[in-house]
Amino acid sequence: MESSVQRRLDCVSRHLLLPPEVNSLALYPVLLKGGQTRQEKAHPVVIGGMILDIHATPSIHPSPRTTTPGKVQYALGGVARNIAECMSKLGTKSYMISAVGIDIAGSMLLEYWNSAGLSTEGIRKHQNIRTAVICNIFDTSGELVAAVANVEAVEKFLTPEWILQSKCNISSASVLLVDANLIPPALEASCQVAAEYNIPVWFEPVSVAKSMRITSIVNNVTFASPNEDELIAMANALSCGNTFHPVEKDNCRKCSTESLFQMLKPAILVLLEKGIKIVVVTLGADGVFLCSKEPNFMRSSLERTKRYGFTGWLYDIVASSCPSNKFFGAMQGQGSSHLFAVHFPALPASVVRLTGAGDCLVGGTLASLCEGLDIMQSVAVGMAVAKHTVEAETNVPSSFSLASIADGAGLVYSAAKVLFHQSML
Repeated sequence: MESSVQRRLDCVSRHLLLPPEVNSLALYPVLLKGGQTRQEKAHPVVIGGMILDIHATPSIHPSPRTTTPGKVQYALGGVARNIAECMSKLGTKSYMISAVGIDIAGSMLLEYWNSAGLSTEGIRKHQNIRTAVICNIFDTSGELVAAVANVEAVEKFLTPEWILQSKCNISSASVLLVDANLIPPALEASCQVAAEYNIPVWFEPVSVAKSMRITSIVNNVTFASPNEDELIAMANALSCGNTFHPVEKDNCRKCSTESLFQMLKPAILVLLEKGIKIVVVTLGADGVFLCSKEPNFMRSSLERTKRYGFTGWLYDIVASSCPSNKFFGAMQGQGSSHLFAVHFPALPASVVRLTGAGDCLVGGTLASLCEGLDIMQSVAVGMAVAKHTVEAETNVPSSFSLASIADGAGLVYSAAKVLFHQSML
């Protein structure tokens, strides 16, 4: 209780101590802006699922209607939870808003949160909640074959009313991440607060079906990170039709990166034309497409940031290996009707498990943005973090070597390639 009261007092103090010329937090500039201002201390806020994952991996090809020998493991999961944990291990502690039950699964999830020194104030805990659980079934190579999800806890108990109890934390955040496990009213409540206080919003689609929940909040979304299938689903939902179709996997493997981008570009443009500033299309082993209709936005960093841990060492070492002026010539003087797209390749990896890689890519990117890096430098870090993630047994590696992450980011950044930069008029 004391911690909760103190947090609210601190939040009220921040409102009262605004500079004289700024009489409302709503007027305080928070969205991406050129420069590297870091005076304002603000934690990112992450809202979404905390889920216990059960991973079942057969040691031989499974036969129907019988048991198969293999490994069954528990893993702490949930898209938002994975992202928040990844950020914390890179030195950026976030404020988590979620819901868990007072049961075995909930205890396992909260035990880590407490041991890591992360705030549980925004996590709803109640005996009537059955903690969300997902059972993932893999093939012998680690690819996901099927999954059964029971995530009613997130959809039923992570309500707008609960989220708004943390309005003070959202209003002073450096960035807000929402995952699509939230039902539309909860997404809308979260994004309305962010819009009121000019907080940039990152939307993580979670799945093809849930990605379509973007429709009610698209005007408030700054960043979105769909994979190819989620991108198509989002574009169709936003255009109220069935215009776009998934890229055939067999054809995709045979085509060049440039050809793949051309196939996905119409769907990407739908998201950008609806107002999303940055679209990060995750391509698995093929890397990432980073796209924007506002190229100057790509060189900007979050204004309301705080250096967490390592006294800014991540910023210093990544900025030196990923010079922000690399793409300056291509972006210089381009207006808002100019599509700019960059491909970031994936690093070679000894794959153990693929679950968690996309979440950690986003976590690494957000942690870097909160350190003061721009979006292109941050995506390079995210790619390096994802490489380490697929080499681990858990959804989030037990630890990261920041020197190794910085080296990997430098390799990704130096190999990044501008795919498209021309006027759309």
